[in-house]
Amino acid sequence: MKHQRIATAAVAVVTTLALAACGGGQDASSSADGGFTAEPAQGGTVHVLQNADFSYLDPARGWDGGVNNFYRLVYRQLTTSAPGSAEDPNEIVPDLAQGLGEVSDDGLTWTYTLKDGIAFAGGDPITSAEVKFGISRAWDPEVGIGSPYLKQVIDAPEDYEGPYRSGDLPTIETPDEKTIVFHLKEPFPEFDAVVAQVNATPFPEGSGAGDEFIHEIVASGPYRLAEYVPGSTIQLERNPDWDPATDEVRAAKPDAWEFTIGLDPATIDERLIAGQGADVNAISGTVQPATLPRLQTPQLQERTLQLPGICTTYMGLNTTKKPLDDVRVRQAISYAVDRTAIVNASGGTQLGEPSTTILPSTVAGHKDFDLYPSADGTGDVEAAQELLDEAGLSDGFTLTLDIRAQESMQAQGEAVQQALERVGITVELNLIDTATYYETIGTPSQQHDAAITGWCPDWASSAATFIPPLFDGRNIYEKGNSNLAQIDDPEINARIDEIKAMTDIDAANVEWGDLDEEILALAPVVPLMVARTVSLPGENVTGLHASANAATGGIDYVGVGLKDPEKG
Repeated sequence: MKHQRIATAAVAVVTTLALAACGGGQDASSSADGGFTAEPAQGGTVHVLQNADFSYLDPARGWDGGVNNFYRLVYRQLTTSAPGSAEDPNEIVPDLAQGLGEVSDDGLTWTYTLKDGIAFAGGDPITSAEVKFGISRAWDPEVGIGSPYLKQVIDAPEDYEGPYRSGDLPTIETPDEKTIVFHLKEPFPEFDAVVAQVNATPFPEGSGAGDEFIHEIVASGPYRLAEYVPGSTIQLERNPDWDPATDEVRAAKPDAWEFTIGLDPATIDERLIAGQGADVNAISGTVQPATLPRLQTPQLQERTLQLPGICTTYMGLNTTKKPLDDVRVRQAISYAVDRTAIVNASGGTQLGEPSTTILPSTVAGHKDFDLYPSADGTGDVEAAQELLDEAGLSDGFTLTLDIRAQESMQAQGEAVQQALERVGITVELNLIDTATYYETIGTPSQQHDAAITGWCPDWASSAATFIPPLFDGRNIYEKGNSNLAQIDDPEINARIDEIKAMTDIDAANVEWGDLDEEILALAPVVPLMVARTVSLPGENVTGLHASANAATGGIDYVGVGLKDPEKG
């Protein structure tokens, strides 16, 4: 979730939620007590309350909005997203590197020079060798199941399988301890954003093989792991070997962070509403739909945040499964889906809005269109039935839909179930634990017919972070696969190559928007909604800024702290 230039001003601010039944809320930055964005004091512990565990602590494996934001506290890369408080929070800025990359005239070589004084927890210096080693882990078929961009953009031998299996990667050079040189397959003008991906984290040479770091951290950021009880607690403490003089991104005001995992979402809401004890220092994700009406009291309105929606929730249709290999069947499903019911099931318009495109309006390249229109977004049953009749499936069929084992996600699945039932399609829901959901649906051998998931920009200045990962048929992996439709269409692949070769990013974004429409004509996925976040932080928490890149529109952890470190 990274980006070089601003896509929309909406992601740069955090605002108070004005609930429909109430008067308008005040601007967050001007509230009487310093608001949500006041500079935090030094010290104290920030608490994070969450339902599900993180996918992985290893940044080569994990790659979703929640864990990427967590990684920002403990890991660093050559470049990274500017803090949410920056004038342009979506800009890519230097991190371990002294500056952004120097690119050769032909666009195929990028060179970075490391800062002085950067080290791992424990004091070992971070050199170009450790940066190279950490990045080369992305090619390991077992470990490197996270962000795909390094593998897609950096040149590498066709049979290269990472440092543990194949050894050195010759297309990344380290002429000295401070210099690292990357050779690309083809020009990629947004390469600074590629090395800002979480799997570009440096690792000590020889470490991190197998399952060694699923539950461990090799910290390069301001915090190190103090304790991790999977499914229960993660505690972070200060990393004494992190030098703030080398880091212009992470404020790191709290002394510690404590993540409490496995809480029932309704319990989280109750605790934050009560705001007792250490919960005055707590933050969490979005509130439950049933909680929204309770936020109408003036006291709760003052600390209720409406965060911008930047992620598309969609249903991937597995084109390798019959009868979903028939485009008419996929188009029928696209017509039959009731997006209004899905938004309502997700908590209503305060928590989302219907989407008919893959690219959300907050991502550069977005194009407005609706190939499968219906009255009030409730679905066109007649058009869907006609297509099923043409496909010889007038009596319908049965499909299995993978969904996360969470109440709101089940509600989305049930809304799909009810909509498709109108055209004789029986939907069986397959519930998967949230902590393992992305890995499961990202393993083609474990995929069922369809899955509801979401996609957020890895850098919002370019639609290149949406279209290729989801629809390039040459990037269907045995693990860590993001092309859930498993569509491998030569025309789509060729158009992706054409657009990626364009050096004018703005012109390329226009083409990405057109390609969005061309792809959805084949209906490999069904866009459902763009989700919004409504959050209720504790009254003692401040430094709350949204970030499209680092936090998928949520609160960027790097600026968070406490107004009074002694409180709670």
